[in-house]
Amino acid sequence: MDRSPLDTYAPDLFAGQVALVTGGGRGIGRITALAFARLGADVAIAARNGENLDRSRAEVEALGRRCVATVTDIRDTAAVEAMVAASLDGLGRIDHLVNNAGGQFPARPSQISDKGFRSVVDLNLHGTWNMCSRVVPHLIANGSGSIVNVVHNQVFDRGAVLFAHSGAARAGVVNLTHTMALYLAHRGITVNALAPGPVDTEGFRDDEVANIAEDTKAYTAQIVRDTPISRLQSADEVAAHIVFLCSPAARSITGQVLTADGGHAMGNQTAVYQPDLQW
Repeated sequence: MDRSPLDTYAPDLFAGQVALVTGGGRGIGRITALAFARLGADVAIAARNGENLDRSRAEVEALGRRCVATVTDIRDTAAVEAMVAASLDGLGRIDHLVNNAGGQFPARPSQISDKGFRSVVDLNLHGTWNMCSRVVPHLIANGSGSIVNVVHNQVFDRGAVLFAHSGAARAGVVNLTHTMALYLAHRGITVNALAPGPVDTEGFRDDEVANIAEDTKAYTAQIVRDTPISRLQSADEVAAHIVFLCSPAARSITGQVLTADGGHAMGNQTAVYQPDLQW
């Protein structure tokens, strides 16, 4: 019988603690919020879509945990400050911050407008900074905590085919992760990044694959062939990695990027680069 990767952890691992998860309305963020709830934490979630947030909140509360859900655009500093205040008012503290909110659209560099490039950088890099800068003082006041910045596995030397804007922005998040970890380590706060590969979520299927190829099944099969584990990752697996980085087992891990991508970065980059086409 198959077991969830999250079954690895003790049910009371985060009892008495609070996790704040951005992008908590669907996909990785939703599954991560539910993972923290199953492991004893109360949860604050933020996203731009109120209907998705309401569904996630209901699922968290069905597990017997408290949940504060706030519609938030992390690019808006006033909205971030209001969301953090609501989370503290409702739950009393924040122990773990998961910066999962972000996004991008697939495009060749020549297809990305100035506005489009800035929008992706604003969301992924500035949004992450907005969250960290507003939450860190509360982690310092607690005397401990953890931050996990979710990026992707195209932030390294091979570049980001079809995602020049997101690759650049999230590479900036990786550098920010290293810097913040250095400043916060002596305060008992760990700061790490998680770099997954292709994850089987609605965002991957609907927002990325559907905008790259007309034959989505064939393209997804190609991605699977290019991934050494011969499958897409599950959101449960990614959530389990995030939970690990927030757990007592990872208290001496900080300033690191955990590439947990099924070996995708070691395999072939899916054949979207074709030199005979426009750059």
